[in-house]
Parts: sequence; C-alpha cells; structure tokens
Amino acid sequence: QVQLEESGGASVQAGGSLRLSCAASGNTFSINHMGWYRQAPGKRRELVADITRTGRTMYADAVKGRFTISGDNVRSTVTLQMNSLKPEDTAVYYCNADSYGTDYLGKGTLVTVSS
Repeated sequence: QVQLEESGGASVQAGGSLRLSCAASGNTFSINHMGWYRQAPGKRRELVADITRTGRTMYADAVKGRFTISGDNVRSTVTLQMNSLKPEDTAVYYCNADSYGTDYLGKGTLVTVSS
C-alpha cells in the first residue's frame, strides 16, 4: 500500500506560479513512477506530468514549457512547478503513484487561476 498527500494548492492570478508537492508513504520502495493528474469541473481527469524512478519525464501538451515535474527517490516526494498559469489550469490536482501496476491517487489539492 502507498499513501499520497498533496500540498500547495492555492488561488493565484493568471501569469502567476505555484508549486505543488506530494509525499508518499508506505511501500515507497515499490513505486515505479509518480505523476500529477488534474480534473477541472465538468471535465475528465487528465494526466498532467509524470516522472519515472530513473528521472524520465513526460508532459501533457497543454503544460509543456510551463510546468516542471521533479522527484526525489530518497524522500519519496514529487513536485510540480507551475509557471505562467492560465485560467484553464484551474482544477483539482491529484498526485499519482504506480506500484507494481497498481495506481494510487491522493485526495487532491485545488488550484484556482483567476483572469
């Protein structure tokens, strides 16, 4: 079992920045990759960014060049640096971890970007 706890969500104005953090606990040694999903009101949950244990990253097209994901294998944490935020980035952001093919999801943290 893996538990995830997000932090860092807030309300910001367009063009601003936020840094989301996620701390994993439990069987963290089994985590293969971690990432961030988001779900806006009335929309499906979508993958924002992901990072493997070896440091390989991927980003959704909508956030490329603005968001940066980083991870710390020792502390079992993952962060998402979000710059140049847009109103369409408004969503609940969820931390995700994959452990032996099982997906775990945190409770989410709300990001609101006002124009």
